[in-house]
Amino acid sequence: MIFKKSLLVVLTCLPGLFLSAQSKAPENWFTLDPTVNNVNGTGGDEALKMLKNKGKKGQTIIVAVLDSGVEVDHEDLKDVMWVNPGEIAGNGKDDDNNGYVDDIHGWNFLAGPGGNVNHESLELTREYARLQKRFEGTDPKNLHGDAAEEYKYWIKVKDEFEPQRADAVNGMENAMKQIKPIEDAFNAVESALKGKEFTTENVAAIDVSGNDELKGQVELITKVMANGLTSRQDLEDAKKEAASFFYNQVEYQLNPDCNVRAMVGDDPNDLTNRFYGTNEYEGPDAFHGTHVAGIIAANRNNNIGIKGVADNVRIMTVRCVPDGDERDKDVANAIYYAVDNGASVINMSFGKGYSPQKWYVDQAMRYAAQHDVLLVHAAGNSAANNDSDDNYPNDDLLKPIKKGLFGKERRISTWMEIGALHWKSGEKRVAGFSNYGKKNVDLFSPGVQLQSTVPDGKYGPASGTSMASPAAAGVAAVIRSYYPELSAVQVKHIMESSVVKQDGEVIKPGSSTEKVKFSELCVSGGVVSAINAVQMAEKTTPAKKSKKAIWREAGVGKPKKNLGKEPRA
Repeated sequence: MIFKKSLLVVLTCLPGLFLSAQSKAPENWFTLDPTVNNVNGTGGDEALKMLKNKGKKGQTIIVAVLDSGVEVDHEDLKDVMWVNPGEIAGNGKDDDNNGYVDDIHGWNFLAGPGGNVNHESLELTREYARLQKRFEGTDPKNLHGDAAEEYKYWIKVKDEFEPQRADAVNGMENAMKQIKPIEDAFNAVESALKGKEFTTENVAAIDVSGNDELKGQVELITKVMANGLTSRQDLEDAKKEAASFFYNQVEYQLNPDCNVRAMVGDDPNDLTNRFYGTNEYEGPDAFHGTHVAGIIAANRNNNIGIKGVADNVRIMTVRCVPDGDERDKDVANAIYYAVDNGASVINMSFGKGYSPQKWYVDQAMRYAAQHDVLLVHAAGNSAANNDSDDNYPNDDLLKPIKKGLFGKERRISTWMEIGALHWKSGEKRVAGFSNYGKKNVDLFSPGVQLQSTVPDGKYGPASGTSMASPAAAGVAAVIRSYYPELSAVQVKHIMESSVVKQDGEVIKPGSSTEKVKFSELCVSGGVVSAINAVQMAEKTTPAKKSKKAIWREAGVGKPKKNLGKEPRA
């Protein structure tokens, strides 16, 4: 699932949505530098300036954006989109024989003869539906061995799914109840204005003497207007958002009978088929993927819009993430596609709580590591500890692989997990929604109120580890471009070792008062620094980049592309 801050949580205290004032983030803050600009950015602008002053020239590299789709003709992206050199646009042929027809800018694994998948079910829901057919009404006393273990798993899934489904069904009514006080206040204030324009000044001038009820309503409207809800249309938009959120949950995400996958025309459980989908790059809703792409590489030389972190990048779009949970098959095949078509960095701003075919995703990620590709992944927006809570995909191999004579490979060697950093300093410098993990989150990167490209040629802000991941991926792209002799494993090491270490305590994500040492929230104990990374890369001796050396560094032998058959334990 594309990582979003849960609207369900927001709606639980809806009036508070408009009562907590937030100041505006500095423009393009994610490319700025803490020392030069006094903001917690990546330092990408200063790093590129430093490289230019050194006379360094970078190579063009490909960064794959595995996401919801990208608006490839956006004014700030059209000149940085990857163009497949082996394909002739529009001739309906697979000119480069890679299995994908007319894949000029990438591929869409969520489309087919029946259309484009937009809303999807959660993996939790799909597991519930699968297991319900097998175990509903079964007496566990009659089960033994693997069946008994899977029954325990079924109970876990059932206990998680059914309350969520019930909450969604009841959510609409509760959301409307919480919006109603604001709606009543709008009605009362509009009446009191007697036809005057609905402005802050006119609302403040309303005579509330002797009318305590109207006084309270004016105070409420004054507060919500100060936080962006300034018109009747804004109120209607908020109501529609609530309705849409719960409708999508009930009809798609938490609906065991949901079967939108049929429109793609493939069997999602047939992992031997890698060649399905279309070249419809944008999909039904490309906001998320377009925003991510802009953070990485929005054109830095056209004097319009924004500037991405990296230059010398071509964005490859691989659509595999719907509004709902992505399927393991699509994620794995998207990784294979990106690797086989030349990506050096893969950004993945999505995740979910269940992964029934994790072994297949693991094989694709090992394939990426074997081919010297860096994988950058968003940690998640649940304020959860990734050391203890399930979050997929991740770099922990489900089935460790034998490594040499004395051990096993247990993690993907070119994987980076990224938490979200706030533009504010001090104890609030970690985003309150960000997941964290002393063992499983590598570093923090800008992730709050990032202004980037959005569909229809526009620009807009978004927050999340979904934004922090591409900010870090942009820094990685700078290193891979200007120091192409360094391996993906070396770039990962440089990124983690060159962080700006963070002293002191911060407010723990998910809490309003509890504090924790920043060093307890991630492996590196710090935040990404493009300047430090460039300086370290300059001093790093390149690894020998023969195929055998890369495989050895990645802890694996000669790559073999799996055909969808699960290996033995």
